[in-house]
Amino acid sequence: MPLSLTEKILSAHLVEPKEGLPARGADIAIRIDQTLTQDATGTMAYLQFETIGLDRVKTELSVSYIDHNTLQEDYKNMDDHRYLQSVAARYGLWFSRAGNGICHQVHLERFGIPGKTLLGSDSHTPTGGGIGMIAIGAGGLDVAVAMGGGAFHLSMPRVFGVRLTGSLRAGVSAKDVILEVLRRETVKGGVGSVYEYFGPGVASLSVPQRATITNMGAELGATCSVFPSDEATRSFMEAMGRGSDWTPLAADEGARYDKVIEIDLSSLAPLAAQPHSPDAVATVSSLAGKPVTQVAIGSCTNSSLSDLAAVAAIVKGKTVAPGVEAGISPGSRQTLMQAEKTGILGELIRAGFRILESACGPCIGMGFAPNSGGVSLRTFNRNFKGRSGTPDASVYLVSPETAAIAAITGVISDPTLVASSLASAAQVFNTPECGCIRDDGMLIAPLPLGQANKVEIVRGPNIKPCPASPELPDSLECPVLLKAGDNVSTDDIMPAGAKVLPLRSNIPEISRFTFERLDPSFYDRAKAFSGCFVVGGENYGQGSSREHAALAPMYLGVRVVFVKSFARIHKANLVNYGILPLVFADPSAYDLLSQGDVLAVSGIRSAIGGADSVTVTRKGDGLSVTAKVELDARSRKILLSGGLAAYTRAGGQ
Repeated sequence: MPLSLTEKILSAHLVEPKEGLPARGADIAIRIDQTLTQDATGTMAYLQFETIGLDRVKTELSVSYIDHNTLQEDYKNMDDHRYLQSVAARYGLWFSRAGNGICHQVHLERFGIPGKTLLGSDSHTPTGGGIGMIAIGAGGLDVAVAMGGGAFHLSMPRVFGVRLTGSLRAGVSAKDVILEVLRRETVKGGVGSVYEYFGPGVASLSVPQRATITNMGAELGATCSVFPSDEATRSFMEAMGRGSDWTPLAADEGARYDKVIEIDLSSLAPLAAQPHSPDAVATVSSLAGKPVTQVAIGSCTNSSLSDLAAVAAIVKGKTVAPGVEAGISPGSRQTLMQAEKTGILGELIRAGFRILESACGPCIGMGFAPNSGGVSLRTFNRNFKGRSGTPDASVYLVSPETAAIAAITGVISDPTLVASSLASAAQVFNTPECGCIRDDGMLIAPLPLGQANKVEIVRGPNIKPCPASPELPDSLECPVLLKAGDNVSTDDIMPAGAKVLPLRSNIPEISRFTFERLDPSFYDRAKAFSGCFVVGGENYGQGSSREHAALAPMYLGVRVVFVKSFARIHKANLVNYGILPLVFADPSAYDLLSQGDVLAVSGIRSAIGGADSVTVTRKGDGLSVTAKVELDARSRKILLSGGLAAYTRAGGQ
């Protein structure tokens, strides 16, 4: 039977079942070849890895990146960096130092290999699908288990084929491709699915363009996205000095998909995601003329050399408009050096762009926040309310071309109007698509085992042990401490930003910010109870993979979360930390419950052991609603064990 590329890679990595791919939705376990962490999630992941008791990671390759918490207002972030470097040396990981670049771009350039599996403690790990990897974002505890040699468990995904034809017009970019997919599919359309790109239009896209598309596939709620490995991939790998890592990969002729989305690249127009969701997509032409106060170009989505070349081509000989502040975050040190060599950097500086660090920075609210009530055009992947660091800012997600022309005109403008300069961008700067400077001086290779065993782990005062997950009792009677709406993001549950991110290794302290954006009183109210419930709507927990959005609620006593539907990674994180995720059997039951209701749930452990539902009763009037237990067999065992750490220590696989 002909297989899709997704099915071919998964089948080559199957641990369970032993033979043959199961039906969609069935439980599978896959071998993980590579892992990555970043500093906002890595400290907690490695604290948990240390408890496994191994001398060395068991993956083919694991990398610890410093790219999130690089704003060092006090000792906390630097202490985390020193801890992470010492852990990498002790346990056999590569270490990418602060300033070397954003994990996803550096991994694509230096480590990614077609056909391999990659698990990362960052939701945008699917960037690796741009070179033909099955690259999946997960919580840090799942990554710790994978580094210890454990399989990664998931449901066999549906495979959605995206057939590309034609080629992009000048002024239209890969960002517009993924925004078009988001416009059609929404932020919850990809849950439980992989988006696999194929068709004659694929050949016209470079690896950086493909990586932009797979990166923002995370915004669809997808497990991951993947492109074939072809001549464009080979060219990229050779430019990276890693031609020997290339192998051709594609779906079998006649492969069948669960559905097919047809996109003619030639027909696409520049698009923008409006505030405050990546799927609130409109054409740039419909927004033309809207004044802009800030432009930010970069993030793991759009900070490659070709992205910067397109911007430089538009702003060459011009100056950023008087009412606009503009910044550039090159995706990697390698990109920054190549931009300097080719003259791109000089053009950006002459035009008035601020050159920011090669790090995540403004994308996670770590500096370069917009003005109050400002309009910020960003080439990033998320525009959730307040994520930029300014609660009342309006953030639009756009291509580098759209951002660049807005920077010099001061208003949203259609980049196809400067198509002639864009068409010749590569010639203007004589830049090969991928760059040719290769300098791994800011990467520290793993130590041999004999030396590694002598390394002392460095722990600063902000690094605290991970709190243990409680065991679920058979019955609970708790108040609904929060009732939230649809599309609650992990930013809503646990914010990022300069104030909060330095506390990622200190759960008691970071828990003070739990649900702060939805209800600033939540922390104080939670501390007054010995346990509580949370009620939510559709797509609860969308966005980042940050496990702190489960860890901190667990620490504050959240025992059960009742929702209409969950985002994939957050649901897994809730299970990993012993919080029971329940789904309303009838979504209309959501409207019957209110904040302050006291709910009783009994027979919890027997339900987790095998039942498909539980009855939830409201104290006072006896109202009963049914909630579904939508969990695979392994997740049920994890919950009965008191979380993934306890399950793993007990020998669970």
